[in-house]
Amino acid sequence: MRLSSRTPTPTGPERVRIDVVSIFPTFFDVLEVSLLGKARQAGILDVRVHDLREFTHDRHRTVDDTPYGGGAGMVMKPEPWGEALDAILPEGEGEGEGEGEAMDASAEASGPLIVFPSPAGALFTQATAREWAQEEHIVFGCGRYEGIDERVFEYAAGRGRVRLVSLGDYVLNGGEVAVMAMIEAVGRLIPGVVGNPESLVEESHEDGLLEYPSYTKPSAWRGHEVPPVLLSGNHGAIAAWRREQQIERTAARRPDLLAD
Repeated sequence: MRLSSRTPTPTGPERVRIDVVSIFPTFFDVLEVSLLGKARQAGILDVRVHDLREFTHDRHRTVDDTPYGGGAGMVMKPEPWGEALDAILPEGEGEGEGEGEAMDASAEASGPLIVFPSPAGALFTQATAREWAQEEHIVFGCGRYEGIDERVFEYAAGRGRVRLVSLGDYVLNGGEVAVMAMIEAVGRLIPGVVGNPESLVEESHEDGLLEYPSYTKPSAWRGHEVPPVLLSGNHGAIAAWRREQQIERTAARRPDLLAD
């Protein structure tokens, strides 16, 4: 069994820019509320949402077409994405990268992080969120239908570091829900977004374990009691109990996290 050491309080850039491209831009109106909304008002987060249809030039504002080779569904056309990326990424940002190189996580690339949610992508984890919280500029592209023309990823790789990322082994109707989850996970780790940064280091996955159970007043509720150790005032005993609960809970619910 491998137990990680406690993660230090997050550090990162003072201001983070996040661009989102979607055919449903109002989906992200929720970013105006709660902690992320306050972070935007404070200037910690600079979130800009772009309507992909604004980069089309036909009367129907078409963003999809039939797939080459046949098959069910529609594929998102490359040109609207190309124009959207051109508008978001200044000339010279990330230039010099060979096509497709930035899709390899080991590639040394410059420019912003460009993320496309995909069920064919690498798994997004808390470690991913911590890594991305150090970025100064992240661009999220929300796909729909059967996905985005593969050439968009190749083109984007010439402008930044492309990552195809999945929330898990299931399929959603589009990338918006996944992007919202990623923005929430990353945003709360940016310094200044969460009021008490120490609370971030005791959460599930931060030290390789699930979080211990939490209780508040009253001490007795509908026949259920708070564990006596939490009422003892013995901080050493409380810390030991919480650690024990983390290990037991992780073994029962996520034994894969304890594997060597």
